[in-house]
Amino acid sequence: MPENTSPQIRRSRKTGRRHPLASVALIAIGLLFTGGAYAAFSTSTASAETDMTSQQTIDEGKKLFAANCASCHGLSAQGSSVAPSLIGVGAASVDFQVGTGRMPMQLNGPQAEQKPVQFTDQDIAAMAAWVASLAPGPGIPEASLLDAKGDAANGAELFRINCAMCHNVAGAGGALTEGKFAPALDGVSAQHIYEAMITGPQNMPVFNDMNISPEDKRDVITYLKYLENNPSPGGYALGSLGPVSEGLFLWIFGLGSVVALTVWITAKSN
Repeated sequence: MPENTSPQIRRSRKTGRRHPLASVALIAIGLLFTGGAYAAFSTSTASAETDMTSQQTIDEGKKLFAANCASCHGLSAQGSSVAPSLIGVGAASVDFQVGTGRMPMQLNGPQAEQKPVQFTDQDIAAMAAWVASLAPGPGIPEASLLDAKGDAANGAELFRINCAMCHNVAGAGGALTEGKFAPALDGVSAQHIYEAMITGPQNMPVFNDMNISPEDKRDVITYLKYLENNPSPGGYALGSLGPVSEGLFLWIFGLGSVVALTVWITAKSN
């Protein structure tokens, strides 16, 4: 039978139809709000201090370790032919190695090099908590030791005596044997500097509290942060690599300029 709907009614129905892109727009708006809420929740959660003594944190760290580290270090962190045991290294060692991106190691070499961090702070804290639960070891340093408000002069003396032979007196780093090197300390966080002193990563010796007290470690950090925040008073520092770079600069540019000037004067006189 012919449809008796009038043209006016048909036009009203047509104009009342949903636009083809309306569903897409609604989905996009829903995803936007969901993503924003998740990001806000994740940020607030990550900013909260992780309780490293809770069983939930330790269990989460165990899962993360099994998924990302056990292939080299073993499921129980007992070590293997390609990686050392982590039993007794403490939370500080995990926080330093993973927090600086040295672990997981990208490739075999003379030493693990720093690279972009692969985990969130919360994940790093969880793995550190699990490793710390296996056996006693150096813990995360207290915030009061990381404020860089110690004695910079004492820190400078301690650094020259104990660290400058590898890291350079200005903390600019230096080469070691067999392709190894002492990294530059500019831009390294106070927490990671302290953790390096108490765990001895790579070729670095361990400076326990009997060697250098916690307050002296705080002074060393104060000295390094002073160097980082204060430019060289003598002008361009040439990488702070010491007399070798300064002498090379003098020979190449200073003496070279004198020779060039001498040649120019001789050519003009002729």
